[in-house]
Amino acid sequence: MQYSFNLALNNEEDTQNLAQVLAQHFTTGVMYLIGDLGAGKTTLTRYFLQSLGHQGAVKSPTYTLVEPYNIQGKDIFHFDLYRLNDPYELELMGIRDYLETPNALFLFEWPSKGGDEIPQPDLIINIEKSEDELTRTASLSFSSAALNQALESHFNNA
Repeated sequence: MQYSFNLALNNEEDTQNLAQVLAQHFTTGVMYLIGDLGAGKTTLTRYFLQSLGHQGAVKSPTYTLVEPYNIQGKDIFHFDLYRLNDPYELELMGIRDYLETPNALFLFEWPSKGGDEIPQPDLIINIEKSEDELTRTASLSFSSAALNQALESHFNNA
């Protein structure tokens, strides 16, 4: 079953709250982060990684394409495909080696540029800026009933 959940992100605290819920209920698999430049994909990723226990800076891997993390024994790979010209570049950089990591978590910003080289997502987060650019809306699409229950209980009862 496919679930969807929409959430207003009125400030960084809302983004941080979403990241904390995701960190508790999405620990393996593939996450796509979709949105325009400046929508908040990297901000959400930073809070997500910190919620998982990462200490220190989280930088966008715009130039390196991938930033690997090991947080409390968990392998996490943050990809930013914005500067990718051709999906085949991922093959040349050895993406298969990353994707073969067991029980890992993969975060993809700009997944549309990855073509068939990247796996299908378990979770899609689309962040859209409002017209005045002061607020954001996060639209989540996923198949986890546990994640759906966590999002509903956390945000609909807040």
